[in-house]
Amino acid sequence: MYKCRSRSYKENRLSLAPNKRISWNRALSTRGRTSIAISADAEHRHQLKQKEAKKKPKRALHNRKIPKPPDYGKERAYFKEVDSFELVEESPSPKNFGTWSMGIQSDQVIIPDVASRLGKWLISRQPTHSCGSSSSLIKILETPEVPIESTHGDVSKSSNEKTPVLISAQKSNIEALEMGDVSSDDLGKAITKLTLTSDSASVDGNHQDSFSMLLRFCKQSSPSTLLDVFSLYCDPNNIVKIGEGTYGEAFKAGGTVCKIVPFDGDLRVNGEVQKRASELLEEVVLSQTLNHLRGHDNNEYNACTTFIETIDLRVCQGAYDPMLIRAWEDWDGKHGSENDHPKEFPENQCYVVFVLAHGGQDLESFVLLNFDEARSSFVQITAALAVAEAAYEFEHRDLHWGNILLTRKNDARVQFTLEGRPMLAQTFGLTLSIIDFTLSRINTGESILFLDLSSDPLLFEGPKGDSQSETYRKMKEVTDECWEASCPKTNVLWLQYLVDILLLKKSYKRTSKEERELRSLKKRLNSYSSAREAITDAFFEELFVSVDEQKEAGGNN
Repeated sequence: MYKCRSRSYKENRLSLAPNKRISWNRALSTRGRTSIAISADAEHRHQLKQKEAKKKPKRALHNRKIPKPPDYGKERAYFKEVDSFELVEESPSPKNFGTWSMGIQSDQVIIPDVASRLGKWLISRQPTHSCGSSSSLIKILETPEVPIESTHGDVSKSSNEKTPVLISAQKSNIEALEMGDVSSDDLGKAITKLTLTSDSASVDGNHQDSFSMLLRFCKQSSPSTLLDVFSLYCDPNNIVKIGEGTYGEAFKAGGTVCKIVPFDGDLRVNGEVQKRASELLEEVVLSQTLNHLRGHDNNEYNACTTFIETIDLRVCQGAYDPMLIRAWEDWDGKHGSENDHPKEFPENQCYVVFVLAHGGQDLESFVLLNFDEARSSFVQITAALAVAEAAYEFEHRDLHWGNILLTRKNDARVQFTLEGRPMLAQTFGLTLSIIDFTLSRINTGESILFLDLSSDPLLFEGPKGDSQSETYRKMKEVTDECWEASCPKTNVLWLQYLVDILLLKKSYKRTSKEERELRSLKKRLNSYSSAREAITDAFFEELFVSVDEQKEAGGNN
């Protein structure tokens, strides 16, 4: 989010704790995203929790025999011996053992993750498992060739394809498991033995792969400098800082906003460990995926322009340029920056620069004039979520009023294409942009990107009665904390939150009848399971005009 943080914003966003730089997203960003494959039947966690709940209560502690902790000494010695054995060149097994996603190696090379995924597969093989069939373990573990360019392809149509998380493995052993030569109990014991940590050399190798892939995705052979990138969009003397966040700074460069996010450095950023190349790569992929929704000239099946446009992406290296330092200090003098001074970054510091369109002011600070502007804002948000759901199973999961930007334009209508059906929504002079996809879930058609919110309980401990805090808790309830699974109901929860904002937090000219319409809409939203269903509500009927009707009206004029 690249907004100017007003005092009211800080009071709303930082209401969980009084300490400096405490926010709900802070700990989440530290861990970064997760790429998974749904083929491992992640959606069955509901059933697992129900089974656990039915277990008999444990016996009293004094009647229980305390088992001895397992000794994996022999296993460690064995794997150490295997790792030290140099394979001949003809061997198909990779020398760097790691996890893969989207055809790239991840720097989170931790064997327990392998065990959890194999465990999910084992659960799916149980006779009582009633959900859809899972992919074979061979398909989950084998390593196909997936070129990075494939993420730039046309994937705007809804796709059920999932990219599996791929692990190097011996196929002969896996085939034996699928043939039933090993019992489930024995397999379960074998899976638990996969909790040995990989060596640091492998992690370093995977880190280099992630960095190389990040460069390749940004179409670079080597990093640029920050000054080189900013010079493409404005005179460096005219750079102005316009906002900041825990992990980066936002500067206005001509008609664009450049968000600078440092990564892979040893220096802590505002008290936090810097993001890794793999985390930034996933943010890059997510922003580029949503970019595919833009443009209606190519007959896209799902299209809209409401998600903020990513104009360019660059990997940079070096210290902060003096022009950026000046802009940062000017902001600090006027607003009092909460971030550390960027002059502390060393010469070898790396950054990703997100060059974004300038979307305007956030909903919190934007002044709505009347009910027409309020309902136009709401229909544009709902339609955009519906389109993204249809195209990518997208869920924003953090659509508070700071992540909605508004600007006034002369366009009377904005076009959406939902599952092949073009629609025109009345704008009443307002154009919206949705930003900040830190907590979002998306299916790119090749992989699932999501953030595991369960690992940050603070997110769900906000003030009772606060609409934003209650929305996080409702998300936790409707997803049953299975964050990797598709649950578009979360989008509906944020739509209800926005109705609350329009009723309780925003002042504009409206009648009692119009307020009743909003309250009635919020109640009806309870019955919808997705934004695609919500967009059919009677509240939106008179706000939409079909393209055919528009052409007829134009012909009559």
